[in-house]
Amino acid sequence: MNPITLLTDFGVADGYVGIMKGVILGIAPAAPIIDISHMISPQNIAEGAFVLSRAYRYFSRGTVHVAVVDPGVGGARRPVLIDAGHSVFIGPDNGIFSYVLAAETDLHAYHLDVRDYWLPAVSTTFHGRDIFAPCAAHVARGVAPEKLGTAIPIDSLVRLPNLQATASAGVVRGQVVHIDRFGNVITNIPANLLAELGAGRAVTVRVGGQNISDLATAYTDVAVGAMVALISSGGSLEISVRNGDASRRLGCRAGDWVECRCATADKAPGNS
Repeated sequence: MNPITLLTDFGVADGYVGIMKGVILGIAPAAPIIDISHMISPQNIAEGAFVLSRAYRYFSRGTVHVAVVDPGVGGARRPVLIDAGHSVFIGPDNGIFSYVLAAETDLHAYHLDVRDYWLPAVSTTFHGRDIFAPCAAHVARGVAPEKLGTAIPIDSLVRLPNLQATASAGVVRGQVVHIDRFGNVITNIPANLLAELGAGRAVTVRVGGQNISDLATAYTDVAVGAMVALISSGGSLEISVRNGDASRRLGCRAGDWVECRCATADKAPGNS
């Protein structure tokens, strides 16, 4: 039985996650269920997309990933399944799979419109329970993805804007994409762009109106309470406070811009 992962913004107080698991186990009782996260900020599709992108690569072939951050539930957005060959992704077509679409090449997508694989009664407010969980369970049991819906063009799927950091004229510009529970500010600026920018020279990072000089290799490179910029475990730029909360100190949140410049650049760092 293939494993199923769950990623939502449901939290753990209201029983929604447990209900989804109950639906899955009612159809595929032997399916292992793994929680990636249920603490995505409410309605924050971009954050959910990022957290999913950092996790799915570490699961075994055949895993079914269910991602439900769905402020448009009950509206015109489509329920979809994306078959990447090694993994299957199920959730709303609202950008939650943007990083998957950017990273994977051999993809097939389906509009989940075969009601035989849904629960008999479908609400307009809980498609995680009524559509996504049962469809995931059927796939985990071995039902072919193409049986659950109508094939749709990959290019028709919703993608989030500003997904990738950009490099131009000696400046790398990206965004804050996640604040973790430690208050670490995680960006979409990959290590390779910073390496090309610095080329052995110091790099200045500007975020939340503050400059951070040069990149460290570990939190312990700075004193307790000091700000530090380094490459996160996911391979992108992270801004932290050693033993503190960088997001509070900087007053920043997901979507804020981050700029990186070589320390010898002519123009001083700044948000523009």
